Amino acid sequence: MATAIAMPRLGMTMEEGRVVAWPLDLGQPVEKGDIVLIIESEKAEIEVEATAAGFFRHIYVDVDEVVPCATLLGAITDTPDEPFDAVAFARDFGGPPKPVPPKEPSMPRPEPAAAPTPTPRGRTPVVPAARALARKLGIDASRLAGSGSGGRVTVADVEAYAAARAALAPASGGVRLEAPAVGSGEPVLLLPGFGTDLSVFARQVPELARAYHVIGVNPRGVGLSEAPEQERYDVPTAAADAAAIASASAHVIGASLGAAVAIELAIAHPERVRSLTLVTPFVEATPRLLAVIEGWCRLAAEVDPGTLAAALLPWFFSSSYLSDPTARTRTLRGLGDTLARVPAATLERSAAGLRAWSGTRGAELARISVPVLVIAAGADLLTPDGEAIAAEIPGAQFSLVPEAGHAVAMEEPGLVTSAIADHLQGVV
Repeated sequence: MATAIAMPRLGMTMEEGRVVAWPLDLGQPVEKGDIVLIIESEKAEIEVEATAAGFFRHIYVDVDEVVPCATLLGAITDTPDEPFDAVAFARDFGGPPKPVPPKEPSMPRPEPAAAPTPTPRGRTPVVPAARALARKLGIDASRLAGSGSGGRVTVADVEAYAAARAALAPASGGVRLEAPAVGSGEPVLLLPGFGTDLSVFARQVPELARAYHVIGVNPRGVGLSEAPEQERYDVPTAAADAAAIASASAHVIGASLGAAVAIELAIAHPERVRSLTLVTPFVEATPRLLAVIEGWCRLAAEVDPGTLAAALLPWFFSSSYLSDPTARTRTLRGLGDTLARVPAATLERSAAGLRAWSGTRGAELARISVPVLVIAAGADLLTPDGEAIAAEIPGAQFSLVPEAGHAVAMEEPGLVTSAIADHLQGVV
């Protein structure tokens, strides 16, 4: 009997993962809970455990390949020498067999196939049937990510996008936002920061979902969320959006600009907040933060997401983190994927809203009466006032993650997750 090893779906926005390493040799015995695979997704490397004991028998997806979630990656059999038909097992698993033959680790990797003819810049290849369906549904197919050969947009891609768009949650003013949810229990609301999406909480979501109903909110213009034509996306409007989606008192977790939205939510809509976790918060943007945001907006309109990610990386992460070339390369790739989901127009509107809100709520922090945890980072260049904010909120707890940069939830996910979990468990 064989047990499948498949690409897991670990985050609220995870659609695919990259195989980083197969730590075991083919034929090696495996115990349930052993690490059999390391994958990369959402800016992090993640260890995948065996779900059954046996012997590691087959690899379907080689190192460095990127495949969708639920793709068959490998197989474990009960015994080392039982008959095993790899092609039949893949077929029964539900997908086409991957053309990777059984191999010993010492065998050379096959030469990569020739690259498809590139599509002219600015145009996404779309198969005719997909283009017709997109036109019928009012979808711009050229903006979709294609899963077909050569990156072509298929009918399935259009259908998946239409289904996701239909599932958007109603927010304030008739706007609909992307608000995926996972887990069960008391509600936890996640609010990402400026120019990012819910992938910034990828390492926290699986742990929180063990005990809570986790709801993420991608702000206006981010990901699939609708992007109304407005001069700016105000922080109070974002708080009203969050209040509409929460619909009940929730534990609210916000990072950076998301922390500003969380503060606004607690002041303007206190009935929607049971507790607050503010990760690298600010109430008045520093000149450095404003300068970085201005440069971010300018670059986003002129360069590709990968180049933009390279420019922003030193502002988000500490020197010690960036000194690891593997972490730097992985994070650069993941950050580029995130930035690609936030159009330049959204950045401009969000920046205008941030500037308008900055400095307006500092005197009202004392009004916040729910349990509050402030998480700051010792090497944060952008929002260094976390401890001062905690001192202004009655009874707030303060947690400093030494030597981490502004993107502390990604740089030190274990410490941040543990601090959040302890805080939520202490809320009565």
